[in-house]
Amino acid sequence: MKIAIVGAAGRMGKMLCALAEGTELEVVSRVDVAEGYDKSWSDEVEGVIDFSYHTAVPAAVEKAAEKGLAYVIGTTGLTADEQARVDAAAKKIPIVQSGNYSLGVNLLLELVKKAAQVLGPEYDIEVTEMHHRHKKDAPSGTALMLAKSAAAGRGAKDEFVYGRKGDIGERPVGEIAIHALRGGSVVGDHTVMFAGDVERVELTHKAQGREAFAAGALKALAWAKGRKPGIYSMRDVLGFA
Repeated sequence: MKIAIVGAAGRMGKMLCALAEGTELEVVSRVDVAEGYDKSWSDEVEGVIDFSYHTAVPAAVEKAAEKGLAYVIGTTGLTADEQARVDAAAKKIPIVQSGNYSLGVNLLLELVKKAAQVLGPEYDIEVTEMHHRHKKDAPSGTALMLAKSAAAGRGAKDEFVYGRKGDIGERPVGEIAIHALRGGSVVGDHTVMFAGDVERVELTHKAQGREAFAAGALKALAWAKGRKPGIYSMRDVLGFA
């Protein structure tokens, strides 16, 4: 399968290009605004993986929809309007969209949902994430996914608190909060804390490298080719959904 990597000059883009070598996926277009990279993908491309900046995603995925190409989105931080354009494109092509493509994180999503279901609202939920100083969006897409899994476990709405400041009063029962930390070269750490009155449960995933994310994205594209149009998650790819 001949593929294009959009955002090929970035950390994930370079990792994707490297890991694709020797697999059934042949990178024929390395697309990026940086000098020395392709400015668009070639006509021979059969699928696209996009780890570019969020503002570039809509136009690229619409181009893929016109050509009937399977598409994988790893970019996070899309605005509501940008996401709406992705959703519209998914009526024509299969799109896998996830804030995290690692096996461990997608397993963690299931564990968080189950823990929230079992422990109930008596346990306060706090989600913390830390990434390298260069990450531009906050909170991470993975942190949002974890918060949504916790809410689903409780049967609650996706309504979250993002950090705290000032005289905010006592913590309401059932509140789910997300906190973002930035610094150094941290690839990605995520923890979901369930804090009860007499005990605390913490579920944590720490990425030691970007290989797991890149390998998952490549797997997702191979899986997506030939699927019906629609939005799929990495949990669909792994058979968790």
